[in-house]
Amino acid sequence: MFRRAASILLVPATALALSACGGGEGETSTDAGLPPGCEQVSKPAPKDRELKRPPQTVHAGERLTATVETSCGSFDIRLDTARSPKTVNSFAYLARKGLYDDTTFHRIVPHFVVQGGDPLQNGRGGPGYTVTESPPANATYTMGTVAMAKTPVEPAGRSGSQFFIVIAADAGLPANYAILGKVSSGFDVVKRIGKLGDPESGDTGTPLATVVIRRITIEES
Repeated sequence: MFRRAASILLVPATALALSACGGGEGETSTDAGLPPGCEQVSKPAPKDRELKRPPQTVHAGERLTATVETSCGSFDIRLDTARSPKTVNSFAYLARKGLYDDTTFHRIVPHFVVQGGDPLQNGRGGPGYTVTESPPANATYTMGTVAMAKTPVEPAGRSGSQFFIVIAADAGLPANYAILGKVSSGFDVVKRIGKLGDPESGDTGTPLATVVIRRITIEES
């Protein structure tokens, strides 16, 4: 498990395709083989974004929650401003700039992770800048943990816009990935999304159907 996870929970530079309360919205499309609560949607067009690194406006210990609205329902992430103020600051900035609007969970590995946040929709994209905030040496990536993806050659804690959500009991990852927070409600939606990875695609996590992030909003909580 550790060998597998440590080698692939990343945004590979060379790979083609390498995530409110719970509850679905809209009608379920049985023709698409979607689980109840998911809508059949078209894959959004890729968008190339080049943003400047934001000033630091998030304060350590500030209580912030991100609500992620998707075509399979909505879920909340309690953002970890205490341990990762720089990472949260960048994520909140990108959400408010609309970078995550109409993007997909481009990588879904059953019983491991779901990954999204790429404006190019293929695992290669980012916001045009990076931030670095090394996680604690004792960081663990257990079920519901949300962290930032990076390439194998980048230093620990480097991140752009792509993030992943652990759907395994323990992903078995080393402390290399900046911690964003933890799913605080709606984890049933995350599990629903996790069912849409093609088990035959292995660690590339090719989705069986498109799951769209409609928007991410940041609120004080």
